[in-house]
Amino acid sequence: MIGSAAEPTDLRVQRQVVSFVRRSNRMRPNQRRAWEVHRERYLLDVPRHEASTSIHPDAAVDLVEAFGRAAELIVEIGSGTGESLIPMAEARPEANLLCFEVYRPAIARMLGQLARRGVENVRIVEADAVAGIERLLPARSIDALWTFFPDPWPKPRHHKRRLLTPAFAALSASRMKPGGVWRIATDCADYADRMRKVLDNDHDFTNEHPSGWAPRWEARPITQFEQRGLDAGRRTFDLAYRRVS
Repeated sequence: MIGSAAEPTDLRVQRQVVSFVRRSNRMRPNQRRAWEVHRERYLLDVPRHEASTSIHPDAAVDLVEAFGRAAELIVEIGSGTGESLIPMAEARPEANLLCFEVYRPAIARMLGQLARRGVENVRIVEADAVAGIERLLPARSIDALWTFFPDPWPKPRHHKRRLLTPAFAALSASRMKPGGVWRIATDCADYADRMRKVLDNDHDFTNEHPSGWAPRWEARPITQFEQRGLDAGRRTFDLAYRRVS
């Protein structure tokens, strides 16, 4: 499933910083048990480069072997504990869902939930999503891309850490199939405006709702995180961009 003979990538993204700061990997006893029991079932072990969340430039993954089938591929960036991912995976048994998450306790909790609910169409990579998409996924392999509530990095001096940049949009476009939809949600108004500016100026994407923001995607469950923001009076901004030919 994992090898060292990856096809040459058509685009290299050089990143001085990453879009996350990794929290402690300390796990509770039940998370530790879930990690030890279920990680081989759901977690894809990829060779590292330098950091613990990096991926070696020569890494490769056989997704057909990893999932046990060839199917529509949905990629989610930052799945957390799987609070929204798991019910969306259950609602799409015909699709393969590949998740990138860097926080091990969150992954461990997701592993336990996946196993308890008998979800079989999810695989997880514990790594930076930028490196994962660049190094593990071939061109035109992604049918849908989900990025829900990425870290907004609200302070101006931290904006360089934001995930959605022109370079990442170009990388994502190179890996998405024509017609694929990139769904995004954030409750940070400044970041939402920046996302629209980046993607509206990328000729590989077209806004599904050019007259304004996308309506809330009903298929995306409201998580506790989003509900706290709504209760605090923060608006959720939804975006939907289609990869054009």
